[in-house]
Amino acid sequence: MKAINIKTEYLKNPIGIDIDKPRIMWNCDGGITQTAYRIITDEWDSGKIESDSMKCLVPITFENGKRVSFRIKLWDENGAEGEWSEEAFFEYGIKNWSAKWITGNYIPDSSIADKKAKIGKSFLLQGVDFLLNMNKPETLERHPVDCFKNDFTIEKEITKARLYITACGVYEAKINGKRVGNFYLAPGITDYTKRVQYQTYDVSDLLENGNNEITIQLADGWYRGSVGAWGLKQEYGFETKLLAQLEIEYYDGTKKTVATDKEWRWSNDGPIRFADNKDGEFVVADRIPTYSVFAKETKHNVVPTASNNVFVTEKERFKPETIKTPSGKTILDFGQNFAGIIEFNIKAKKGQRVFLRFGELLDKDGEFTQKNIQVSNKRITTPLQQIEYICKDGENRYKTTFAIFGYRYVLVETDVEFTADDFTGVAVYSDMEQTGFFECSNKLLNKFVDATVWSTKSNSADLPTDCPTRERHGWTGDAQIFFPSASYLFDYATFAKKYLTDVYDWQTKDGKLPQIAPQGGTDFFMVMMNGSVGWADAGIIIPYYFSVKYNDTDILSEYYDRMKKYAEFMVSRIGKNAVLSKPHKVKGADRKYVVNKGQAYGEWAEPADVYPNKWTNVVLPETEVATAYTSFVLGLFAEIAEKLGHNADAKKYKEISNKCKKAYQALVRTDDYLLDTDRQARLVRPLAFDLLDEKQTEYAKQRLIKALDNYGYRLGTGFLSTPLILGVLEKYDLDSAYRLLENEQMPGWLYMSQMGATTIWESWEGTEAQGGIASLNHYSKGAVCEWLFSSMCGINVSGENHFVISPKPGGNFTFACAEYKSIFGCVKSGWKKENGRYIYEIEIPANCTADLILSDSKKETLIAGTYKITE
Repeated sequence: MKAINIKTEYLKNPIGIDIDKPRIMWNCDGGITQTAYRIITDEWDSGKIESDSMKCLVPITFENGKRVSFRIKLWDENGAEGEWSEEAFFEYGIKNWSAKWITGNYIPDSSIADKKAKIGKSFLLQGVDFLLNMNKPETLERHPVDCFKNDFTIEKEITKARLYITACGVYEAKINGKRVGNFYLAPGITDYTKRVQYQTYDVSDLLENGNNEITIQLADGWYRGSVGAWGLKQEYGFETKLLAQLEIEYYDGTKKTVATDKEWRWSNDGPIRFADNKDGEFVVADRIPTYSVFAKETKHNVVPTASNNVFVTEKERFKPETIKTPSGKTILDFGQNFAGIIEFNIKAKKGQRVFLRFGELLDKDGEFTQKNIQVSNKRITTPLQQIEYICKDGENRYKTTFAIFGYRYVLVETDVEFTADDFTGVAVYSDMEQTGFFECSNKLLNKFVDATVWSTKSNSADLPTDCPTRERHGWTGDAQIFFPSASYLFDYATFAKKYLTDVYDWQTKDGKLPQIAPQGGTDFFMVMMNGSVGWADAGIIIPYYFSVKYNDTDILSEYYDRMKKYAEFMVSRIGKNAVLSKPHKVKGADRKYVVNKGQAYGEWAEPADVYPNKWTNVVLPETEVATAYTSFVLGLFAEIAEKLGHNADAKKYKEISNKCKKAYQALVRTDDYLLDTDRQARLVRPLAFDLLDEKQTEYAKQRLIKALDNYGYRLGTGFLSTPLILGVLEKYDLDSAYRLLENEQMPGWLYMSQMGATTIWESWEGTEAQGGIASLNHYSKGAVCEWLFSSMCGINVSGENHFVISPKPGGNFTFACAEYKSIFGCVKSGWKKENGRYIYEIEIPANCTADLILSDSKKETLIAGTYKITE
């Protein structure tokens, strides 16, 4: 037996982490059961530990730049000693900075930041300012990309060199003309007023004996550039800045530090004259930075910390086909909607112009359009998603540096001769390994899963966003409903942990959590939606499901006190009525546990003919949704408290959860909230959360079937309940679950595939919804993929080294199979229908067991191995 897939805190051979005494994790290869392990490093030896656990804390404390190399040996079920694993390592980052923050030697336009400081957080003043300026053109001066440079010498042979670097803005560093690392849009997105991530790069191979130079470009990024639907600027500050520290170790044991300070050279006369994450770049190819003056030292009152996360990197590459529109325009079609950048290599004359615009679709006339992704008024149109490139003589090689676009189509306007092969589309997203794979006999469902995978990739540039075009917000609601699917499809652990840090960075003193994190770009009039149930609840829901999927209670301990603050915030709204609220008719003791305070999005985005999605829906509290989620989330927190041994808390919040449950039962007996409804969400939610009494439950089950029948077995749920509906139906009417899944009409999952979608749509109606402003790359409706893994193919993590395999075949499917590279190893489950019988094929990884539950409900325990069972 041998240790494989070795990681440290979910990362493979990480450089620059700052987690003190990290955990090492591995899988087993060969054998049935691990009975013992041993880990050795240069300074620590665990000895032989008799355990089947594939996780071990390494008691080596943080030390700047320290590398810890280690190997693992395992013993199998027969006590046989295995071979040593391949050497793995982790390396600590830095906490002691000698570098100084530096910025460009100019006075930036701070007009927006100054106005924000003057207005403050006053909702009234922000509203007045909005009304006064909404039709005035934006006058903010945007600045060219900063170019920094420092020369240094290497006197002796080096053993190690590390560049520690971060920015308020986004940077690209080069040493001796070669790019440092592969992080795109580094340092990533955070609330820079509270947390700034730094990166660590091994640059040993980039250094040369003698003279060396380091150059760094710095653009606005999320810090000063466009964020949010309306492209708000200076959301975190108006002065972009850079911090970099190059640590060099020589063979003789001496060290050298090259750090940013006021001696670095600067200019902003380089080729990138404009750069914005959303709007794009303006490049004049023949410009060369002069570095004519010194940089300025400045300050930033946040100590950088390691991201402890995967990098955002360049991934798949696409070659386009050229198409001509009816009006004669030239368009590149890359065949796949995705988020990324573009490269081209053309020959041109100096001054020739290449103008590119990026979009998701062609309009009804076959012409290029950005209307579905843009918002526009007299002040601004955003996002522009464009590249303007002024050529130099001869060969022109271009690759986007400081922007990312959601697109399938590129409109090309130029007098330069080119072919489609001169262009390459490059997907860019956080470097998460795909861990979930699904295939079945329904080609439309396979396409839907592929589209979900691509929408996940497209919305994972260091942050789980709603879309890669218009808003690009880290909506908490999207993140919480999609986590169960995302954590099947991808190695999602570090990405999710980073996002939880974003969420809790926002938390207010009263415990409230946000609708969007980080908050930059959130329109002022949305402030009342913070704390919205179903959205802010991500702060408890994600850690809960994370702990199950990854068998990791550390995340619960890490966030326990902050989760409790949010639980108390939820409790503070119980029994209260907002000033603007619709009275409910619950009487007596139950009235004290109805939640009728706090604006909320409610179910959100049900089909228009089921429940029109009007802005007025969110003005008043959503009493039914709020009471349901308060009971559900407090119940989850009670389980967390019990798991961690906080018994008094567990008892307290369980009691409150149950009283809210009883109040919900009373609420749905009143005229305004009766279960006799065709709104599927109003039936799915209480069934999924087990909120009803026995009689109500039976009625809701039957009424849901009737609602489905009345709607032609099309999906009538909205944002919150769509991920839940199949799980509800499978428990009492599996045939109805499959009938709903296989529906090819709109609204329905497979309708998107039927219409040729390569990513998931924001609205069931595609671009016909929301006045035509609707993203075609919005993963939330792909949350049904969790059901395909957990129920259709029946793969469920259930404790350490253990699974429950309970496939539920049905419908018109002749086969379905899933593979999940779990934290414990690769598990597979599939079935096919032959001659009226089902044949199941199951594979359990080494050192794991599984409870197999088939249609007869009998439980059989499986050990590691491959199984074929006919039923």
